[in-house]
Amino acid sequence: MATTVSWRPKAGEIPQQAGVYRFRDASSRVLYVGKAKNLRSRLSNYFAPLNSLHERTRRMVLTASSVEWTVVSNDFEALQLEFTWIKEFDPPFNVQYKDDKSYPYLAITLGDPVPRVLVTRNRSIPNARYFGPYSRAWAIRETVDIMLKAFPMRSCTETTFKRAQQTGRPCLLGDIGKCAAPCVGRVTLEEHKSIALDFASFMGGNDSRYVAGITKRMKEASAAMDYESAARFRDQIAAMETALAKNAVVLDDGVDADLFGIAHDELAAAVQQFIVRGGRIRGVRGWVVDKELDVELPDLVESVLQNAYEDAVPPRDVFVPALPDDAPALGRWLGELRGPGARVRLAVAQRGDKAALSQTVTQNAQNALILYKTRRSGDFVARSQALSDIQEALSMPDAPLRMECYDVSHLSGTNIVASMVVFEDGLPRKDQYRRFSIPESTDDTESIYQTLSRRLAYLKEPATSTVSEALDAADGVETRRKKFAYPPQLLIVDGGQPQVAAAQRALDDAGITGIQLCGIAKRLEEIWLPDSDFPVILPRNSDALFLIQRIRDEAHRFAISYQRQKRKNDIQSVLAEIPGLGPARVRELLRHFGSVSSLRKADADAITEVKGIGPALASTVVERLQQ
Repeated sequence: MATTVSWRPKAGEIPQQAGVYRFRDASSRVLYVGKAKNLRSRLSNYFAPLNSLHERTRRMVLTASSVEWTVVSNDFEALQLEFTWIKEFDPPFNVQYKDDKSYPYLAITLGDPVPRVLVTRNRSIPNARYFGPYSRAWAIRETVDIMLKAFPMRSCTETTFKRAQQTGRPCLLGDIGKCAAPCVGRVTLEEHKSIALDFASFMGGNDSRYVAGITKRMKEASAAMDYESAARFRDQIAAMETALAKNAVVLDDGVDADLFGIAHDELAAAVQQFIVRGGRIRGVRGWVVDKELDVELPDLVESVLQNAYEDAVPPRDVFVPALPDDAPALGRWLGELRGPGARVRLAVAQRGDKAALSQTVTQNAQNALILYKTRRSGDFVARSQALSDIQEALSMPDAPLRMECYDVSHLSGTNIVASMVVFEDGLPRKDQYRRFSIPESTDDTESIYQTLSRRLAYLKEPATSTVSEALDAADGVETRRKKFAYPPQLLIVDGGQPQVAAAQRALDDAGITGIQLCGIAKRLEEIWLPDSDFPVILPRNSDALFLIQRIRDEAHRFAISYQRQKRKNDIQSVLAEIPGLGPARVRELLRHFGSVSSLRKADADAITEVKGIGPALASTVVERLQQ
């Protein structure tokens, strides 16, 4: 393999200033857009020896046929230009965003002669003020219905409004007090515009001021014995308090902030955004990111913010899970979106209510990523395409309708276990999962060999081993098929070339043929075949890689759970042998220290803090655990 690509520019030709670079393919299509404080230093990373590059970076460099750059004055201008070009060229190797235009917004058309409030997904209404986005349309419609009692502005369509003007009769909302009825002149256009502005101000976070103001007017009306007006003000206060109750109070009243949570793996990332105005969550937004290149969390944060504020104004504070390297320049760019001279503080929440809310956002992102992967794996068309792509990529004669994956787990060479998970038609068959205990003297490759040797031994046995079983089966009597008797079309091991070689040795020693073998290396998500010097590379966003990754992750989860269970059982059995330690005291010990490792590190004084354990018993526990 060549050490680098033939079209590499000379180092002296690349400037050392800040700038933006673009990789293009032979047809001049832009493949990737990036920025750098020092173009020469950054681009030299792409032209390192090809075998030292990350697999996806190597694929991008080999696909490209040229690179060009544009020098700018500073890294802030580089950030702006990178954002512009990503939106213009939509390069395939940059982070790809899923469409999130299905989220509804609350809009107030302040630019109209008679402003209107509506729930819409259209973000291009001229001179409209938007609030949201919201995760559910029905929830914001219910809020609008409540708020019209406090701010009775127009919410009808243009056709309904013109009909009311022509007939001189307002619609039902005007009759029940949810519209001031400017269509028939009950209020002037200026008065109605004032109501709309108050509605927008309330939704923007100035809610406490309006509640206090109307409360004062209610008391004044009551003191003046104008009970009809006082009752109307009371109903408006109740409506506002009901609307406020629908938005959880999470921070101080004066806090306007956006909080982002990101959960990601090698293939995708889920983003959640909590929109907090006036200390309350006014909207929730979420979307999914496909990761083509290996993007770390700080770089992912930068790309997420660029996407989130493409057509929205950021608040004063933006909290993210990690700060990118050019956080000051990014904060300055966000500040310019707010207006001349405005500032945006970009930070990671460390403690207090903001940190707690950030954890909630992150938890939502993790749930969204799980949901995305579950729905994707549940799509029959996607599963069928994935199995077909795996068949083609691995040159298999048939699609792998049954796949088995194996993983080994241990703790510093102890409690070695292995797992076997089974997928049929792209879905897990949990009733056929198996677990293995492995002698502690072996390494990972020997553990793979032993596990597969034990599993493959069952393939050489007939499904019915006795004449009576065969007769029962012929008579229609349900018989229990031998363990592991069904052979897989594809056998997957978690690991690279060494693990695949060990698995192939187990197949050869068992004399089993007709089963395709491969391994998946976690760091680069490469597919390794036996006796192959180079891996099979599946597209990063392909359903085939997604399915293989899912079965590998399931095998890893199953192995880890068994290994933890064995550790727990081991420590409980050791403690149970100590005279004076019954089941209740064992449970109290484990509950007090939280983990086996903490208990093993504890001295006698720390153990005596556990209820029911004295100094002598504590010394015995320490002595036994240190053996």
